[in-house]
Amino acid sequence: MWGLVPLFWPLLKPAGAIEILAHRMVWSLLAVGVALLALRRWGWIRELAREPRKLGLIAVAAAVISVNWGGYIWAVNSGQVVEASLGYFINPLVTIAMGVLLLKERLRPVQWTAVGIGFAAVLVLAIGYGRPPWLSLMLAFSFAVYGLVKKKVNIGGLESLAAETAIQFLPALAYLLWLGASGNIIFGTQGAGHAALLAATGLVTAVPLVCFGAAAIRVPLSTLGLLQYLAPVFQFGLGVVYFHEAMPPERWAGFSLVWLALTLLTWDALRTARRSRAAVEAATAQALADAVRAAETAGTAGTAGTVEAARAATAGAKAPLTEGDRGPLA
Repeated sequence: MWGLVPLFWPLLKPAGAIEILAHRMVWSLLAVGVALLALRRWGWIRELAREPRKLGLIAVAAAVISVNWGGYIWAVNSGQVVEASLGYFINPLVTIAMGVLLLKERLRPVQWTAVGIGFAAVLVLAIGYGRPPWLSLMLAFSFAVYGLVKKKVNIGGLESLAAETAIQFLPALAYLLWLGASGNIIFGTQGAGHAALLAATGLVTAVPLVCFGAAAIRVPLSTLGLLQYLAPVFQFGLGVVYFHEAMPPERWAGFSLVWLALTLLTWDALRTARRSRAAVEAATAQALADAVRAAETAGTAGTAGTVEAARAATAGAKAPLTEGDRGPLA
């Protein structure tokens, strides 16, 4: 759904990007509110109200995602789908770089190589365009900052979206009322079908996010990360094949470097996950063997109980990741 959303925004013309963004904010809150009402998940509001720091972070997240949403809508409706897709290809590299600069994380050599190739890709594209790919960089950095803030807030995806759109709601509604009072609003002037499409921006925002949240607790993290590359792949394909955007050689060169960097990141992540899993399994087997030896030394009567205790103690090592453990993209 995220990959096909470039097909939706042009349907909302002649509404401008800012009006579409305001509708998206207003109708998203209503859509998320209905979902929370159906699930009866309201306890988080009281807890969040007692934590001013989290409220401040959610306000930052709301501001950053507003920039991201508005920039993406404008990019699609101004015929720059390919450059928008580049932003989401670059995003993992920006996220890694921010982890190093802000969180003092240490990178493995392959990750450093990928970041370097990504930087080279931006230089190639800047030379080809005659300017840096500002739109791509804006989308990549805004979504990376959004992911970092979401990681700090650490509440569920649906609840987080509800809090963010609650902050966005009043300014967005005020803007729409101002447009209506000045006679410049498009909503309702293009027929019922167009008005329904503008209202559907809430569902277009909420439904993929709810599906992502549901998948995050069911799908292995490595698979989830790979699947997230599908969205910019679809967007890129739509830009080239459906919207017929130009792809001169320098643009192909820049995209190829980005794809090379992402291939290295994916290979390194899968290799690291396999090694970690093997280490956990080896540690579990060693713990069981030590328990059996200890039981045999103490006497055979306690062997079964000791082995079961060891298994219980080491079971957590193989437990799947929970939704809260899945990092900024979740």
